[in-house]
This record gives sequence, structure tokens and C-alpha cells, in this order.
Amino acid sequence: MISKGMLLTAAGCLGAVAILGQTPAAPQTGPGVQALQDAKYPDFIASKCKTPPPQRGGGGGRGAGSAPAGPPEHRAYEVKEIPGVIAGGQKWKSIWTGTGNNADGIIATKDGGILAAQNTNSSVMKLDKDGKVSISYMDTRTSGAVSMNRKGSLFVVQRQLPQAIWQLEPKRQVLADAYNGEPLDCTGGLLNDLTADSKGGVYFTMGGLYYANPKGVVTKQGTIAGTNGLILSRDDKTLYVTGRLGNAPAPAQGGAAGAGAERGGGRGPVTPGTGGSLIAYDVQPDGSLKNERQFAMVGGDGTTIDSEGRLYSTQPGGTSGIQVVAPDGKFLGEIPTPLPIITVAFSGPDKKTLFAVANTQRFDEIFTIQMIAQGYKGRPK
Repeated sequence: MISKGMLLTAAGCLGAVAILGQTPAAPQTGPGVQALQDAKYPDFIASKCKTPPPQRGGGGGRGAGSAPAGPPEHRAYEVKEIPGVIAGGQKWKSIWTGTGNNADGIIATKDGGILAAQNTNSSVMKLDKDGKVSISYMDTRTSGAVSMNRKGSLFVVQRQLPQAIWQLEPKRQVLADAYNGEPLDCTGGLLNDLTADSKGGVYFTMGGLYYANPKGVVTKQGTIAGTNGLILSRDDKTLYVTGRLGNAPAPAQGGAAGAGAERGGGRGPVTPGTGGSLIAYDVQPDGSLKNERQFAMVGGDGTTIDSEGRLYSTQPGGTSGIQVVAPDGKFLGEIPTPLPIITVAFSGPDKKTLFAVANTQRFDEIFTIQMIAQGYKGRPK
């Protein structure tokens, strides 16, 4: 059994040390606080986990420690034509701003708006086609991302200690909160993103890649590490995940070796720890995954798909925007953005509007841009 002292050393004592005369922060716990930052995390792990969790990045715990104190300044950009995807000269429109960590893991709504998970507020926000804001679900325990399958079942990742995946529709209930007989927290990761299949199961990232079947049984999938965003193909037969294969080294500071050539000279560096590539899997009838393979050297965070099977993946930490990949893995181009983007989804009239979220954990901004491409209409995302 791991000792409490060992965990305190590994996790750190939040708010226990005054720096440069600053008043120590009060211990953080409860709604709006991610599990790994919760003051009760060391005691919880010590009492619930038979072995210490691996010391690794959780993927999705986008900390605010280094975020700017004020709203980020928009950068200059120029959208160039990507045939069949977007016309040259298009401009992003800012449609919503907020404070805290309150916009992530977006999906489309039937009226042309979006749902967005709100981490700080522990709710799910709806932004309709006219920009009107309402709260669709409350008390979602530090929600981090939402996903709806083609049958209308809605799921959310809950990052509050103890972490869990909940179904919100058609019935509010726990789908999964354990792995190998222990709480999900014993993996040492932080719930990041999810995509729901038509069977009632959910694929999710938490440092690695996992599948929760319709009965809530969780299994680890593949050798992938540094996971982040993920999306199913239009027919649910292929899963795409941002990350790196288990035998691949973590990206070095300044970008992965050879990334420029693979991406056709993409402008920005691959962010260390966020993967910098898309990995593909073949989905089996029981939801398990086979044929793990490198699909494209782009991306690193939130990912969506259009009606032609093209993938759109964000790179939040670099200077790049949204990278577009053909169904065969060929890099098609990049849509630059006013701010680093963490999540994207098609919505709007005829699903030809791309929504994108910038989030520093202190400030959030949602943008839209008009597309030639059309989002996949078979499910919300």
C-alpha cells in the first residue's frame, strides 16, 4: 500500500507554501476542481488504490498556472483556400466570451448551436444559433467534455474526485467509474475527452485510451500514450485518437522530428505532451480495437469529422490552428485561428459552420467560421 507521505511528495501540497510573500491559497476541493488538483486526492489514492498510480501527465488537465492574467490578445492570421474545405479570405467571428475553465468538449445541437462542457461551473452550457446562452445541465461535477451518439444518448466526463463518466440522456446515471476493480483515479490520469458509439459505449482518453462498454466495464485499448482528442469515423468502424504510439518517444521541445515534412510544412511546433499525431484503430463488434497504426502527423487535441470523412484536429499550444486531413491521411492544409484552439465541431445552418473554442483556463472564447465543407449529419459530431 502506498503511503500518504509518498503521495504528498508526488502530487504536491496545494496551497501549502507561500511564494514571494504571497498568501497561501486555500485547499481546493469539490465542484470545479479537477481531481489531480484536489486537496483530498492524496488521501483518496492512499485509501482506494492498491498500488501507486503512474506518475504521468493526465492529458486534459490544462492547468492555469502559466496562463496570462488578462484576456489573450488575438493574433494576425490569413485563411488560405483549401479546395472543398474553406474559401480563402474567410474570417473568424467571436460569438461568446467567458471566464474560468468554462468551454470545452463541444458538440452540435439540432438547432444549429452547440453544447459546451463547463469545468469551473460544473455545468453544460448551450449556445444556440443566435448566440443565446442557457444552461442545459447542472451539477455535472467539473465536466470536461460531452458526446452524443447517433441514437441521442448524451455522455459527459466528470473530472471531480472521484472521476466518472456519466450518461445525461436519456437517463442521468453513472456509466463508468472504475477500472480493474478500482476507481478510475487509480490510473493516475485525468479524464480528458470522449466519443460515444452507437452501441451505448464510450471511448475516452485518460493518459491512455480506454473503452467503457454499455454495461460500464472499462478496458484499456492499444499502446497509445499522450492521448487527447478522439473521434469515430462516419460509419463508427474506425477510431481516430490524438497521441503517439507507445514505442514512440515524447515530442521534443519545438516539435516532433520530421513533422514539417509529414505535414507539408505546417507552421507550428507540436506541443510537448499532447501527442502531435493521429492514431487510427479498427473497431470490432464488441467495441474493442485492433490494427493500431499511425494515421497522420498532425493535431494534438480536439478533433472532428466532416461529411466527406476529412478530419479536423487542433493544436492548442503552438502557433498553428486547425489542421485538415483527408480520409487517406494526407495533410490538406491548415486553418489559422486568432487564438490557440482546443476543441472544434461543425454546426450552424446545414452544418456548414465550424465552431472553435479557445480556453486558457482563465478566459474562454468561442469563434465561428463559414466553411465549404459540411459536417457529418449522422450524429452531433
